[in-house]
Amino acid sequence: MVVVGHGMVGSRFADDLHARDAERRFHVTVLGAEEYEPYNRVLLSEVVAGKLDVASLSLPRSVRERTSVLPGTSAVAIDRAEQVVVDSAGCTYPYDVVVLATGARARVPELEGLGSPDDEAALPAGVHALRTLDDAREIVAATVNARTAVVVGAGVLGLEVACGLAHRGLDVTVVHGGPSLMDRQLDGDAGAVVTGELGRLGIGVRLAARTQEVLVRGGRLEGVRLEGGERLDADLLVLTAGTVPEVGLAQRAGLDVARGVVVGPDLAAPADPRVFAIGDCAEPPEGGTGLIAQGWDQARRLALLLTGQRDEPADADPDAAPGPVGAPLPQGGTDVVRVKAVGLDVVSMGVSGTRRGTDAGHRSVRLTDPVGGRHVEVVVADGRVVGATCVGAGQVAADLVAAYTRATPAPSDPAQLLLRPVGGAPEPAASPTLMPDRTTVCRCNGVTKGEIVACWRHGADTVEDVARETRATTGCGGCTDVVCGLLDWLGTTDPDRARAREPRRAVGDVLGEVEEPARARG
Repeated sequence: MVVVGHGMVGSRFADDLHARDAERRFHVTVLGAEEYEPYNRVLLSEVVAGKLDVASLSLPRSVRERTSVLPGTSAVAIDRAEQVVVDSAGCTYPYDVVVLATGARARVPELEGLGSPDDEAALPAGVHALRTLDDAREIVAATVNARTAVVVGAGVLGLEVACGLAHRGLDVTVVHGGPSLMDRQLDGDAGAVVTGELGRLGIGVRLAARTQEVLVRGGRLEGVRLEGGERLDADLLVLTAGTVPEVGLAQRAGLDVARGVVVGPDLAAPADPRVFAIGDCAEPPEGGTGLIAQGWDQARRLALLLTGQRDEPADADPDAAPGPVGAPLPQGGTDVVRVKAVGLDVVSMGVSGTRRGTDAGHRSVRLTDPVGGRHVEVVVADGRVVGATCVGAGQVAADLVAAYTRATPAPSDPAQLLLRPVGGAPEPAASPTLMPDRTTVCRCNGVTKGEIVACWRHGADTVEDVARETRATTGCGGCTDVVCGLLDWLGTTDPDRARAREPRRAVGDVLGEVEEPARARG
C-alpha cells in the first residue's frame, strides 16, 4: 500500500490500519510532502495568537512495523497501468492499494497585485495564507514589524486569525464578502452579535465588501483597495478565503474529480477500486465538511474495510431510557464548529444559521442579547437536539454540544435548555466523580472518561501520556482542560494507585480492559 499524504488524516489512517492488521497483510509506504512529523493543523491559529508554540502542535508518534514514512517526498504521478506511484525525484513505489490523503491548500483569490493564484510562492512580501506550519511561522515573524493588518475572509479561521493578531497588538480589519460574519454557520442575528464582540476587541469589520486590489510597492504590501474605492493601509495581509482540495494527482491519473476526488460509500474511486481517497481531498456521496472529525472517521472506516472488519456501533447515552428490543441506537452529530479565538466564543452545530431549513418538525428557541454579547439558539426535532448556535455563552454551549453529540433526549419544552444557564442560575460544581465512565471527554476521537482512567492506572499520568495512548486532546483541543482536571483528580484521590504494581502496557491492552461497549473512535 502507498499512502500519499502524512498529515492529520494520512497519519491517522496509517495508525488505524496498523492497529487492525492482525494478519500482518499490509506493507505500507507513506509519502509526505512536508518535512515535518504530523502536526495539528487545526491549532495553527493559536500559534498565530501566541497561545501555543510550534512544538505544542506535534501529534503523538507511534512506531509502526511494516510501515515506511518518507517525509519531504512529493508524489507527482500515479501510473495505474503499472500500479506504481512516482515521486518528484523519479523514484517509483509499487502498490496494490493507493490511499490519497493529500488534503487541501489555501485558496488564494484572484486579485490585482497578487500574481498567480496557483503560486503561493509568488505572493508579495507581507501577504500570507494560513494552511501550513511554515505559513504560521511566517505570519508570526511578520507581526514583529507590523502595526496594521487586514484579514480577508471571515469564516472560522479568519475570525481566529483576526483575534490572534489583535491579541498581539496589531490594528486589525476583517474584510468579508458575505452579509454577515461566519455566514456559512451563523444567521444575521448571530453574526451581528459576533460583529459587536469584534468591535469590543478593537477589530474593524467590513461586510458585503470585496477586495479588488492588493497595493504593492517595491515588492512589499502597502494595503488593499476595496470595490467602491475604499483603501485600507496594511503592513500584513492574511488570506483566509477557504481551501481548495488537492486533486492534481488524481486528475493526472484520470480519476473522477469534482471539487474533490469523487469516491463512493466505500471511499474508492469509481474508475479504479484500488484507489481510495480520504480527508479534505475526497468528495464522498454525502459531501465534504472540511472538519477533521470527518477525515478521521473516514480513516477508521477505510482501515476496517481493508482489514475485513465490521464497523463499530457508537454508544448510546447511558442515562437514556432503553428503547424497544432491536431498535436502532440514536446517533449523535459530529459537525460541531468551534471558534478558538482570544476573546471570542462561538459554537455552531447541526441545523443552525443558514443551514436551517423549513422542516415543519423542527422547533427552535432563541435568546439574543447583543448588548451582553450573547446569542443562543437551539433546534429540536423528534425529542433530540438537532442543531444549535451559541455566541458568548460557554456553559450553555458545552451542555448543548453534549446533548447534540450524544443524542440525549431533549426536554418537552426546549426553552429549558437555554433559560437556566443563560439566566445565571447556580450550577452544581462539575466534578469528575459525578461523571459516568461512559461520558465522552474527547469528542474528536471518541475517548471516554473510563479510557482515560484506565490509562492513568497503567502509568499515563500526564496530558502528553494520555494523548499518546488515547489521542485525546489531539483534535480541536477543546477537551484539554477536562483531561487536566481528570488527571488532577486522579492524582489527588489516589496518588499511588497501581503505579508501582502495574507495569505500563500497550494502549490496546489497556483500553481492552475498559468495560465499555465497542465504540467508533473517529
